[in-house]
Amino acid sequence: MVSETFANIVHKLPPKLRRTVSRYLVNKYLNKYAQIHVQGKDNLTGIIQPTLFVCNHLSNADGLVLQGALKSVDPTFVAGEKLSSDAVTRLGSNAVKTTVIKPNSADKEGLKRIIDLIKEGESILVFPEGTRSRTGSLIEAKKGILLIARATGVPIVPVGIWGSEKLLPINREGHMNREQFNYAEVHIHIGQQFQIPKRVSAQDKKVYESNVLQAIMKSIANLLPQAYQGVYKV
Repeated sequence: MVSETFANIVHKLPPKLRRTVSRYLVNKYLNKYAQIHVQGKDNLTGIIQPTLFVCNHLSNADGLVLQGALKSVDPTFVAGEKLSSDAVTRLGSNAVKTTVIKPNSADKEGLKRIIDLIKEGESILVFPEGTRSRTGSLIEAKKGILLIARATGVPIVPVGIWGSEKLLPINREGHMNREQFNYAEVHIHIGQQFQIPKRVSAQDKKVYESNVLQAIMKSIANLLPQAYQGVYKV
């Protein structure tokens, strides 16, 4: 990875130039280390926009890799605020369009920003698990995805990714700025757009929300090899 000194220099550049340099650096690493395979790109043709992309989360490289695969839609990625707290990891945030949220908290302001962006016509990509999976497979989703889906009513496009956990593995001591790229094959599987069912008045709210959350996460699991399906194994 680049040094912290160089990363700090990049962050002092004007915004447009900063993004250009950050993207150049990111693409340089991806071109060197990643063999990226994309399946289901045809599912992006003619989709209703704005839309809500949902994807499993294995690595800090996920957004960097997905940006290229979803370039025709160019969604804004929901990123944890911790990525912006370090000069090196902030390079990745600069390279993609992001909106920040505080993980594992009731971040009403962050959720409102996401909902407002969608209502303004911006497609959004959310990692419903709320954090990178340390098991390498799907973990329980947070309920924030339900709030976004219900508040906006936009359709959903599921995406499955695997191999990124080998491309940029999680630092087990929690130091994201020390994570290193490795040679790896990364697979992206884009699913078909679908609409979540509306709740009928007589339907129990908890049952409805549980069913919708299961449907969203199962739509991701269906795109993944069985070893990555985790708690949503189909």
